[in-house]
Amino acid sequence: METPAPAALHPAALALPAAHRRRLRQLWRSAGWPCHDGIELELLAAGLVARLRDDAGRETLRVTDAGVQLLAATLQRNRAAFDAHEALVARVVRAMQHAGRLAWRGLRLRAPPLAADGPRVWPMAMPDVFSIRHTTVEDHVEPIVHEVKVRRADLLADLRQGAKRAAYLGLASQCWYVLKAGIAQADEVPAECGVMVAQAQALEVLRPAPRRPMRLPLATWMVLARSDAEPAPDDDGQAWLGDPAG
Repeated sequence: METPAPAALHPAALALPAAHRRRLRQLWRSAGWPCHDGIELELLAAGLVARLRDDAGRETLRVTDAGVQLLAATLQRNRAAFDAHEALVARVVRAMQHAGRLAWRGLRLRAPPLAADGPRVWPMAMPDVFSIRHTTVEDHVEPIVHEVKVRRADLLADLRQGAKRAAYLGLASQCWYVLKAGIAQADEVPAECGVMVAQAQALEVLRPAPRRPMRLPLATWMVLARSDAEPAPDDDGQAWLGDPAG
């Protein structure tokens, strides 16, 4: 006997702000003690949580069936976005490898200080793809950062983080945003970054990234030495022949 599909959620429930979804997840994972704030009030009014009282008169909150459906729908959407993001990251890695570069994903790199005056803060950066030219000449390494975005909300949130972008620029001679088609226009991305859009067959350059001279600091070399670059594609027999210019 097939399990019936869950009933469709009302669009208003699916459009709940992120703070409400976070609270709903917290209630699902916890004993459900109430906060009596505005978020909780709106969750109650939407029928996503319900109040319960025990024999001692203590009130707790329980996620309703509608709330469970919303959590499940959110989980499925987040998984789909993650899969789409990782698929696009893999495309960028392959493009860098085909260009004769070594590529890493998910590195944690210490960027140079963002300001010369005041306390010296060395921010951590974790670009989606970090790559260098396959060369033995240090001045030709040309490190590049690619940041991948498949959802407009994630892109807009990222663009508000000027310090994060400055950290990327402090680590690379070029910084690129690689976007899922349709989520943004090139002029929405700051001019110091290049923009690519993922078309069905290729990564299309909408605006080239400005190129600056860059030599990797010793700390970055140490991270690269401890980390495995992405393996070369099995079908690319030319991948590690090197860069003629290097």
